[in-house]
Amino acid sequence: MSSPSASVPVPVLAEVVRSGFVESRHRGSLVILAADGSVERALGDVTTPVFPRSSNKPMQAAGVLRAGLDLSDERLAIAAASHSGELFHRDLVRRLLAEHGLDAGQLQCPPDLPLDPVEQETYLASGAVRDRIAMNCSGKHTAMLAAAALRGWPLPSYLDPDHPLQKLIHRVVEEMSGERVAAVGTDGCGAPLLAITLTGLARAYRSFVLADPGSPERRVADAMRAYPEYVAGTRRPDTFLMRAVPGVLSKMGAEGVQAVALPDGRALAFKVEDGAGRVLGPVLGRALDLMGVRSDALGRSVVLGGGREVGEIRAVF
Repeated sequence: MSSPSASVPVPVLAEVVRSGFVESRHRGSLVILAADGSVERALGDVTTPVFPRSSNKPMQAAGVLRAGLDLSDERLAIAAASHSGELFHRDLVRRLLAEHGLDAGQLQCPPDLPLDPVEQETYLASGAVRDRIAMNCSGKHTAMLAAAALRGWPLPSYLDPDHPLQKLIHRVVEEMSGERVAAVGTDGCGAPLLAITLTGLARAYRSFVLADPGSPERRVADAMRAYPEYVAGTRRPDTFLMRAVPGVLSKMGAEGVQAVALPDGRALAFKVEDGAGRVLGPVLGRALDLMGVRSDALGRSVVLGGGREVGEIRAVF
């Protein structure tokens, strides 16, 4: 997160309690938008740009559709995914590559292990090694390559910020967020990373769920909500939430970022200042509770000691 305004204190969003003792606190900023798009609640600094990390993926997926790539259903969902690297994810990425005349060697995301810890153990036990297809962004990279190939754009430079596809995605981010991109960086997967404010991020998600049916943005939102296992995995909070709450669009990002939109246009976005992903569930659950959305889908975040529960991670706002 860029340096917040000195006049805006960054509150504690969550704390870690072990054996009745608060051992850690996590500060952050959060914004909630009303159905009409106005800011209903703001905690901390929601007007300083942040890198949304993978929470930008719906906008990147809309960019490949605007480029003319015809994806739908689970194929479009995995284009917007931070997938767990489960077998069904890897199989779909392989099929997508083959369908568009591509091969894994053209992917420029780094070789990696499956994101899901359970799948990672199975993967390693089988003798498999780090692979680009197992990397959680491989669906996005495959879609980007396929869009570039369709348009006759250069493939080796598909991640260059000046590449026609990346310029198109840049425009999508600005249109959907309603603000100019404040900075361009490099994401963990190597793709361009575009900075916007938390308010702009929430506004973008609101734009996706309210977009006209059949538009690129609505198609992405509909695919993600219909196939959440392909967006995340079988043991991931985004999947649990999109399955449990009809019409909700949810996508986490690295370094403690989360964005969510409800079908009526209400939306939220937050960033944990220290980047701790362990507090996403409790913070998201509390934010949804403030919006009147109650669900047990996210569960409790427990703290273990000696293999048994001795505490919890809890939201405190």
